[in-house]
Amino acid sequence: MAVGEVMRMEIPAGGDLTVTSPELHVLAVDDSIVDRKVIERLLRISSCKVTTVDSGTRALQYLGLDGNKGASDLKDLKVNLIVTDYSMPGLTGYDLLKKIKESSAFREIPVVIMSSENILPRIEQCLKEGAEEFLLKPVKLADVKRIKQLIMRNEAEECKTLSNSNKRKLAQDIDSTSSSHDDSSVKDFPSSKRIKSESENLSSLL
Repeated sequence: MAVGEVMRMEIPAGGDLTVTSPELHVLAVDDSIVDRKVIERLLRISSCKVTTVDSGTRALQYLGLDGNKGASDLKDLKVNLIVTDYSMPGLTGYDLLKKIKESSAFREIPVVIMSSENILPRIEQCLKEGAEEFLLKPVKLADVKRIKQLIMRNEAEECKTLSNSNKRKLAQDIDSTSSSHDDSSVKDFPSSKRIKSESENLSSLL
């Protein structure tokens, strides 16, 4: 999908629209339609693409982590951030967090947990499990903008690291190729001793 292109996709029952953005794509998970609309609106204001689903199970389906390869036609789509409510029936936000961090394909995606309950052990548990942040509801626009800036900064650093790594590899390949050519040239070019020896042999024959 081209940068800035509008995303319009069908999500299984409970999903909502995605949103235009040249930058981050966020998967928002909340069983409350009111809270889901609030976080979607805040993310839209922050110029993010948004896909919303109404449960942790739907989120796993969207990501293709439910064990059913045909469950989601969108699992190859890049997701930059997952924002999920903590208290949801069935699969909680904490359970979803663990599933994502156990996945080799998605463990690097930042996960932000939201909750209306300020319970310290719960917060510590989520952060220990790998949550990027724990936000208390009602989530504010300043929270979303701060998270977005953090994710963008992390992604920029990752791109810079990857670029430097590729440059180092290219330099090593060039050095290796150059050394190989030098060795070949030295091997093919006759040494002075060999030239002298052949000259003496020629003189004796004459």
